[in-house]
Amino acid sequence: MTTLRLEPVPGGDPGLQQALSAAHLPTVDLEEPGRLFFRAVSADGMTVGYAGMEACDDAVLLRSMVILPPFRGKALGLSLSREILKTVKQGTAVFLVTTTATQFFEKLGFITIERGAVPSAVLATRQLSGICPASASIMKLNTAATG
Repeated sequence: MTTLRLEPVPGGDPGLQQALSAAHLPTVDLEEPGRLFFRAVSADGMTVGYAGMEACDDAVLLRSMVILPPFRGKALGLSLSREILKTVKQGTAVFLVTTTATQFFEKLGFITIERGAVPSAVLATRQLSGICPASASIMKLNTAATG
């Protein structure tokens, strides 16, 4: 597995915004408070992708994950996901919303959950309250499955 290093970047980082726009991921709320974003850097110093998270009281919303096109198909998405999950405090519930990557996140131990099982602080995020379509899948990291 490829080792990636995460470097913090602001929500206004042009590379982050361009990568998310190109992947048709939302960018309208990147610079709002409570969000952390990271550039994923390979061992040879190449930027291979981006990931972010949003604090939601006692939970975290994983968001804005993208591998840049030249680096796709090399298991870097799994590496990036594992690295960003390492930054989450142990015992914190981790959620995400996706319209296209349910099967990918199932490999990491996420399970699809009903909207009624989502904490109100997560539901109140702009991602869940208006940016993502109601048809998007809401997933939670199943800590029993991941250890």
